[in-house]
Amino acid sequence: MTTSAPITQDVFTIPRKLPEGGKINLVGLTRDGLRAALIAAGTPEKQSGMRTGQVWQWIYEKGVRRFDVMSNLAKDYRALLAEHFVIEVPEVVTKQVSEDGTRKYLVRIAGGHEVEVVYIPETDRGTLCISSQVGCTLTCSFCHTGTQKLVRNLTAGEIIGQVMVARDDLDEWPELSRAPRDKTRLLSNIVLMGMGEPLYNFENVRDAMKIAMDPEGISLSRRRITLSTSGVVPEIARTADEIGCMLAISFHATTDEVRDGLVPINKKWNIAVLLQALRDYPKLSNSERITFEYVMLDGVNDSDDDARRLVQLIEGIPAKINLIPFNEWPGAPYKRSSNNRIRAFADIIYHAGYASPVRKPRGEDIMAACGQLKSATERARKSRKVIEADAAPD
Repeated sequence: MTTSAPITQDVFTIPRKLPEGGKINLVGLTRDGLRAALIAAGTPEKQSGMRTGQVWQWIYEKGVRRFDVMSNLAKDYRALLAEHFVIEVPEVVTKQVSEDGTRKYLVRIAGGHEVEVVYIPETDRGTLCISSQVGCTLTCSFCHTGTQKLVRNLTAGEIIGQVMVARDDLDEWPELSRAPRDKTRLLSNIVLMGMGEPLYNFENVRDAMKIAMDPEGISLSRRRITLSTSGVVPEIARTADEIGCMLAISFHATTDEVRDGLVPINKKWNIAVLLQALRDYPKLSNSERITFEYVMLDGVNDSDDDARRLVQLIEGIPAKINLIPFNEWPGAPYKRSSNNRIRAFADIIYHAGYASPVRKPRGEDIMAACGQLKSATERARKSRKVIEADAAPD
């Protein structure tokens, strides 16, 4: 099992300076980007490879945010770093903890925007669901996030920063004065299933996941990272080539007519085109199956005929089907399928030879379950504008 992303040629530029104090944030830079930034700040080129490795490990292996504690660097070099750079992650605005232990973080990024991040503890793993955009372009009708318009893409630093924030809260960085703790990892998996469509922000997602997989830092196996897409077909093969993580498809329907309504991107790349791209997926194998996510909507996509069509559609694709009981949210236009209906649907798939686990809803009491994420930031901002307009003098 490899722990690093496929080798690709990076094209990079020296990162844009932060508006606050003109310093560059090192979080989110690729190794090549970090090296370029260090050289631009005065690091001798002959030392740049070594310095890049040292700074990288302090940030991503030890979780350090201050240059003055980087004890294997000379004091004058630490001062040089502090003069030109910062190490910043998103700010945690609120943290909610569900009765089942799920944690939902509302984090603030540049521009005052906010996104949601969810940590789901289980007996054999701890999964972090992270966001790739503020809002979403896809307007999937069953998804609460889809009711919020796209504001902007997240940077690579804002994406990997969500992982670092969660590790902060879980106290999962090693103590600087001691060897790393010998214990089960609390954050063992990442899923790109939060706010946004990851493949509409491909480069930033790729760079952030390369950081997560780097063996000299956070060091997650590529097979412990799952990217979920609604079907941005041109970027699917690229995901295998440049990221190498596991792939999940937000599928949810077995006819174009129904999927057009549930997942509007289907009008651009329909079921047949999407499935052909999956059959051609470079990493497709029995050991690296594609996950089909299928939300169970009462009377919409949950019939026995739907289950049989689903089996026929994915024939020949090594796959498993995750059945997701619909997580209702205020104003949702759908209802959750009954438990009996979900079981009947799952049985048809199982007897056809596919794994068909039913996802247990987690964090529903804090609106952290699948499809429920939606930051209140943009609504609050609009409300403030209305209030300010009403209060303005005539």
